[in-house]
Amino acid sequence: MAMIRALRLVADRQVALTERDAPTGPGVNEVQLRVRAVGLNHIDVWGFRGMAFAKRTYPLTVGAETSCEVASVGDGVTGFRPGDRVVPYSALTCGTCAACLSGRDNLCENVAGVRGFHVDGFAQDLTNHPARLLVKIPDGVSMQDAACVAVAYGTVEHMLFDNAQLRPGEWVLVQAGGSGIGSIAIRIAKSIGCGVITTVGSQAKAEQARALGADHVINYREDRFEGVVRKLTRKKGVDVVFEHTGADTWAGSLLSLKRGGRLVTCGATSGPVGSLNLMQLFQQQYRIIGSFGAPMTALARGLQRIASGVRPVIDTVYGLADFRAGVERLETRDVFGKILIEL
Repeated sequence: MAMIRALRLVADRQVALTERDAPTGPGVNEVQLRVRAVGLNHIDVWGFRGMAFAKRTYPLTVGAETSCEVASVGDGVTGFRPGDRVVPYSALTCGTCAACLSGRDNLCENVAGVRGFHVDGFAQDLTNHPARLLVKIPDGVSMQDAACVAVAYGTVEHMLFDNAQLRPGEWVLVQAGGSGIGSIAIRIAKSIGCGVITTVGSQAKAEQARALGADHVINYREDRFEGVVRKLTRKKGVDVVFEHTGADTWAGSLLSLKRGGRLVTCGATSGPVGSLNLMQLFQQQYRIIGSFGAPMTALARGLQRIASGVRPVIDTVYGLADFRAGVERLETRDVFGKILIEL
């Protein structure tokens, strides 16, 4: 039997480049994908650490975000053919529950897991995937850029537009502007005519954030960002806070909102617990929105953003054998933009 390369977690914090049997041909309504690039995200860091809430069995192939080419198609597949370039949706949704049928795939009632986190992921040469969970890559979008879509662009699209309903002309505070999703949020918000304030942790990142178009950049190691935001907005506050860092910034993010403002959050990388002043919440009429993953429609919108010129920032591209170095780089936060693995 033919063999393929696969990057697999064999135990917590133990990753190995292995060989495994190539998958058999795609089943009914499946396609076989040739993986070209994998994007790294904090979900990979959590998985690498062995988070207790992830029910899984080792060894586990890693990689939740990817760009691929269709190698072959199974019976019943009519919308794809060999050579098509695609982005797979990594959550194995059922496609039949009320949430899936209404286009809210990320709220699937019967999801079978996220690839690369609960079940085998995409960091291998070939893999089979349901055809209904694929989005075609538009002409002119590179495979590297497309590898930033399934998690990063999808998450940002869902946060800013499906949930926070960001509108042109509004002001948004983007926490951690040097992160993968933070850098994308800056570019997307600026592309529709919003004012952007962002936080970073170094002077070098401040310069990079300004180059992306951020109107004001705050080094959170030197200044209390909420005080600077209040000053910049003449004590009014911003319309939207794009929050994903968690405990360290939670209270300041709320203080940065204008009356009636919206805070949308998708992460807690600095810690999961933050306090909330209930009087502040109702008196200021804040709207706090949790956001996890994205519907497939957000992936398609993200690809169209890239096609229109709103491209991701690529920090570093590693080879398949250097996956661990990429995850460790994410853990140190010494990164600006996305980290990719090329196969």
